[in-house]
Parts: sequence; structure tokens; C-alpha cells
Amino acid sequence: MLPLSYQLPAAVALMAGGIVTCFAGYRLFRFVLGAYGFILGALVASSMVGTADTWAIVVSAIAGGAVGALILVAGYFVGVALVGAGTAAFLLNAFYTPLRGDPQWVLVIVTAAVGAFVAIWFQRHVIVAATACGGAWTFLVGLAAMMAGKSAKAASASTDVWVVYPSTGASPATWVYAAWIVISLVGMYVQFHTGGKKSSKQKSSKS
Repeated sequence: MLPLSYQLPAAVALMAGGIVTCFAGYRLFRFVLGAYGFILGALVASSMVGTADTWAIVVSAIAGGAVGALILVAGYFVGVALVGAGTAAFLLNAFYTPLRGDPQWVLVIVTAAVGAFVAIWFQRHVIVAATACGGAWTFLVGLAAMMAGKSAKAASASTDVWVVYPSTGASPATWVYAAWIVISLVGMYVQFHTGGKKSSKQKSSKS
């Protein structure tokens, strides 16, 4: 994760962003694209710097995050395809790895390609499912980061810039997967339900 002094606010930001994404991801999809583009850009840029200089990490994370956010927001359909591809690859890794170990790169590429195609073809449903699942996992990442002991946080700060706690080291506990599935399903229901209400109100007002 980030240097020790930045881990608590980063965890809170991940939890808040995860909740918003999980329960309002479709309505705020451009915002979600920008937020996750920022996270990915910050992750890549700060990982290139290393852990020696705190200010260098922070500046590179902000700069990389800004670039990542602009790329995903500007390329809406690219962002949709990336969401589908990333979600498909993530689900493959989450369910395949505990059973048979790391999947082969060919399987990952094929799965990501199928996910990208499906995301473009069924945009609304895929966006709702992807934002609900991604938001739930982001919330759990922030929660795990907040619950980690001081010694674990200090160790992660000194050895790595970013640590996704539930998926790093030992296999996640059963409750993590159970909570992820439950929160994701609730998020999907809320998004479809509120979206349905919104569309029906619009139809009635037009008529």
C-alpha cells in the first residue's frame, strides 16, 4: 500500500468509492471510469518509482492517476470494453486460481476478449454487474486495509507501494468471498431496481 501515514485515508477513500460504485455505478459510470482510471494510473505510475521517496510516490500517483482517468473518460467505449475484459479476467482468476492455480495466459486473453465483446453488446447489464462486483471488492480492499495491524501496514509500506490485501499472500478467507458475493448481489439489485423506477417515471411523464 502507500506509505504508512497515507494508508488510513486511502482505505477510507477505497471504501467510500467502492460503496458508490457498487450501488450507483451505472448512473455514475463516467465518474466510475474516471475513479478507477485514476486508481489504475496511480498504481502503475507509483509502482515505477518504488518506496524510497514518499513525495515521489505521491506526485507520481497523482500524475499517473490523472492520465489514467482522462484516458478512460475520453474513451467511453474503450472504457466499457476494458471493464468487461477486466471483470472477466478478474472472475477467472478469482474462481480458477483456488482450484487449479494461476490460469494460462492464453485462457486469460480469451476470457478478457469475450468479456470485452459481451460488455459492448450488453452494455447496461454488464456495466451494472461489473460496477457492483468491482465496487464490492474495492470496499472489501479498503476494509481489509483498515483492519490490517500496524505491523502489517508498516511491512507493506516498506516493501511494496500497493498491496491489495484480500488477494495478496494467503488465500482470502471464506467470509471475504461470501461478503463479496452478497454485497455484489445487493448492489446489482439496487442498481437494476432504481434504474427501473427511473425509466418508468420517465415513460409516464412523457405519456
